[in-house]
Amino acid sequence: MTIYGTALLSACLICGLFIGKSLGRLCGLQVDLGGVGIAMVLLMVVTGWLKKKQLLNSKTEAGITYWSAIYIPIVVAMAAGLNVRGAIRGGPAALLAGVLAVAACFALVPVISRWGKP
Repeated sequence: MTIYGTALLSACLICGLFIGKSLGRLCGLQVDLGGVGIAMVLLMVVTGWLKKKQLLNSKTEAGITYWSAIYIPIVVAMAAGLNVRGAIRGGPAALLAGVLAVAACFALVPVISRWGKP
């Protein structure tokens, strides 16, 4: 089941990385500007389109769901690692901003969890 949808995920990733690198070059930078995020959006759009046209069978949909569940946490972890390195290199102001943002998120967890209760 998990192998189904891998080709679609791979195609979206390749297209997203190409678009991200092209955007970087257009801006005069030698970096990828959001290629993985573009790939995720492409995957959602293509999957939605395939569902609408009824071209997506249940095994492929389950495979895409599986790979998406693995894909998103990995991307978030990679981005978090880059943000921490950037904050440390950026000096005390960037580090303080990061610490304050995390503290605010932790403080808001109980508030947000109360909203979900009837």
